[in-house]
Amino acid sequence: MNLVGHLECFVAVAEELHFGRAAERLGMAQPPLSQRIQRLEKELGTRLFDRSSRRVTLTASGRLLLEEARDLLDRVERIHAVAERAAERDVLRVGVPEDLDGAVIAALLGTFRDVRPELPLDLRPAPTEEHLRALAAGTLDAGVLRHPCDTAGLMLGPMLGQPLGVLLPDGSAPAAAPELRLADLAGHDLVVPRRETSPAALEDLLASCARHGFVPGAVHESPHPQFTLGLVLAGTAVALVPPGPAAPGTVWRPLLGTPLLQRTSCAWRSGAPPEGPLADLIEVTTRVLRTEAAMTPVTQRVVLRPSSGFLA
Repeated sequence: MNLVGHLECFVAVAEELHFGRAAERLGMAQPPLSQRIQRLEKELGTRLFDRSSRRVTLTASGRLLLEEARDLLDRVERIHAVAERAAERDVLRVGVPEDLDGAVIAALLGTFRDVRPELPLDLRPAPTEEHLRALAAGTLDAGVLRHPCDTAGLMLGPMLGQPLGVLLPDGSAPAAAPELRLADLAGHDLVVPRRETSPAALEDLLASCARHGFVPGAVHESPHPQFTLGLVLAGTAVALVPPGPAAPGTVWRPLLGTPLLQRTSCAWRSGAPPEGPLADLIEVTTRVLRTEAAMTPVTQRVVLRPSSGFLA
């Protein structure tokens, strides 16, 4: 017997004291409702209703059962709610930059699996602005953000910085030097990620270049790393990227004085301090970024400032 279903029918009839109205309330026909009540009475071994042609009333047994039935149905509803919340926590949703290195992604998934084998990560690559909207809406549990960006309503993990250097064609004049100044790139075009990927970070990058004597002849937005590589190989532009293996035909050179840093941190919605899986995620993400991406702690933050855009 489907006890919960039968009790729902019983409560509806007990509250309406009318089989027709109870059937309408339950979205079913009256004969099946009457049959369910009869089966419940047979199972319990007692009459629950006195029926006449004019009225339906609860028996003494029915009145005693009504309170218990309501309590049981409330408990069942709470169990379903708990199960739904538990199902939502069966995966941790994390936004990551679209250009996050493959080795970092693999290390993040593997390290978190070692810490929380029962909880998979759902990594969602997208532009920073999209991550900010998703964090505000609660459709992301955490995000790996590039700064500066609008962090109102968010809490941040440790700020980490990764120095940017120059990717340029092998054999070009600037490539002959072991280190470069940004001013040495004067006259070159610059290829950058799409503006929508992280608009505030791009503006900050261009402002920092200008402060150090490099104003690109043109700025080319790249939808994909291979497009960036093609422009660099063709001698059309240089790129400012983190250290890493250079593709054949290109070289990577560090910048003197480390004038450019790519700032990154883990972020989540403001509220109580993180605990449980979220706290583990923040610790793992910070550790992986420091190990795999060679990022280092940054005490100087970049914040949005309406008058001039950014403050480093």
